[in-house]
Amino acid sequence: MNSAGRRFASLFITHAILLTGVAFILLPFIWMLITSIKPPDEVFNAQLRLWPKQFYGIENYTMALTSAPLLRFALNGLIVCGGILIVQLLVAIPCAYALAKLKFPGRNALFVLVLLGLCVPEQVPALPIYIGLAKVDLLNTYFAMMVPFFLSVFAIFLFRQFFRSFPDDIIHAARLDGMSEFEIVWRIVTPSAMPAIAAFAVFSFVAHWNDLYWPLIVISDVNLAPPPLGMMFFSDAEAGTNYGALTAAATILTAPLLIVFLFARRRFIEGITMTGVK
Repeated sequence: MNSAGRRFASLFITHAILLTGVAFILLPFIWMLITSIKPPDEVFNAQLRLWPKQFYGIENYTMALTSAPLLRFALNGLIVCGGILIVQLLVAIPCAYALAKLKFPGRNALFVLVLLGLCVPEQVPALPIYIGLAKVDLLNTYFAMMVPFFLSVFAIFLFRQFFRSFPDDIIHAARLDGMSEFEIVWRIVTPSAMPAIAAFAVFSFVAHWNDLYWPLIVISDVNLAPPPLGMMFFSDAEAGTNYGALTAAATILTAPLLIVFLFARRRFIEGITMTGVK
């Protein structure tokens, strides 16, 4: 086999593996969409059909939207995820800049603590945070859902990797012009970090949109429920065993994640590539 043939065979095998992986990842989403347009008697039918015999999508989506406040759940998710992301950026960007560009005693030790923070799961501080929120009567609030995630050590690590490659000459020139460090961070360094910010925004948004553990602890009011908790309330109280309506509701609540990623996909890929995080 000549070099051209070997190259074609290599590309064919590589793309076949990638397409197999894509199909494996997309299969649950495709099955969710198909189930959301099936009537109840076809959901557990032994026949495997990509399109139902009877289109039942209007009924399923109507029931999903009218039986539970799904749009309210989505709005709660947007408020919580947006609030968390804004505070995370306000905290992580200056911290990452200091670790990357400022020289001070204990900088390396502080960065080691940041790396160790990546190893601490959210379940570890859950009890003391819950007790503190209960003491100040802040349970069943948006703040209670957001406060444990205001500090993101992953964001500090990600932005530090990006800021290390930022030219020092630009920073020195800004200092000579009389700019303070905060002005340098927010007016010069941060605008250049938009790919990294977009990449982290996708990670943060998806993680907290899908989070059930912490809202399940601090929220009992249905009107404050984010999407995962709202789906649990919906399945328990309204839908019962109507899996067509359940998957329709899941499709509606998953759509914002797809929209966010589609808008940020180019910046997301740039951010992952430029920060060296694989």
